[in-house]
Amino acid sequence: KQWYQRRVAITAGIVGADNVRSKQMQQIRVSLRGIAEILMGKNTMMNKAIRGQLSNNPALEKLLPHIKGNVGLVFSKEDPVLVRDKLLENKVAAPARAGALAPVDVIVEAQNTGMGPEKTSFFQALNISTKIAKGAIEIVSNVHLIHKGDKVGASEATLLQMLDVKPFAYGLIVENIYDNGAVFAPEVLDITDEQLLSKFQLGITNVAAASLAIGYCTEASLPHTIINVFKNVLAVAVETDISFPEADTVKAFLADPSAFAVAAAPEAEAAVEETKEEVKEESEEEESDDDMGFSLFD
Repeated sequence: KQWYQRRVAITAGIVGADNVRSKQMQQIRVSLRGIAEILMGKNTMMNKAIRGQLSNNPALEKLLPHIKGNVGLVFSKEDPVLVRDKLLENKVAAPARAGALAPVDVIVEAQNTGMGPEKTSFFQALNISTKIAKGAIEIVSNVHLIHKGDKVGASEATLLQMLDVKPFAYGLIVENIYDNGAVFAPEVLDITDEQLLSKFQLGITNVAAASLAIGYCTEASLPHTIINVFKNVLAVAVETDISFPEADTVKAFLADPSAFAVAAAPEAEAAVEETKEEVKEESEEEESDDDMGFSLFD
């Protein structure tokens, strides 16, 4: 009944709930209180509830292909990044169980295991190089025990349990996000304004370059076209008697470059003098600070 009373009119996240236990789910609900609300249910019930709202919001149909497996919905009016980060904070370390798919690579670091020599054959079966040090088995080098996506074998699970290693962390995983009628992957949340701006600028640069190459005028290439035309006009003016202020300046420079060099020299000297004065003031301040000390014999 609760599903029929809900309207997906706000941001909704489709989250995977594999390997999440009831106690952990309760902790996640508490941490999201006031920020978001989690609704779990049978997939058939969720599909039916969403279809019941299609007449009011046809865009909700985009959610239906993603309601599969052990999933739930997280509703929130807050920033999706905030909700995603809250979910990630509530991951719980878990041991590797035989038959489970590894969500990450598992690397066993070189270490003294503290196990007796009688366990040597167990490590040999897993092709792990060991030696006996101080009466205990020592793993010589780091071992890539399990690759991401592989099934955890019984021997690997037993070894990790013997080493008291919990390599996995389980929690609600954001699989898709629904916002303003669009469904997108959670990786989109990691895109920053700076990245968007740089991509936009790169696109404008490419459009301008292509437009200039084929001689087709666009808004992106127009400034470059005007500058190129002005350069051509300026070049013609320099070679002829055509006169306008910009051309006159260039002609004067070409006639006597030394005059411009002499004009620029005083400015450069003034900048050097200012720098020297600043250094002198700093040195005087340091000397005055040193004089503030008192001798024990004063």
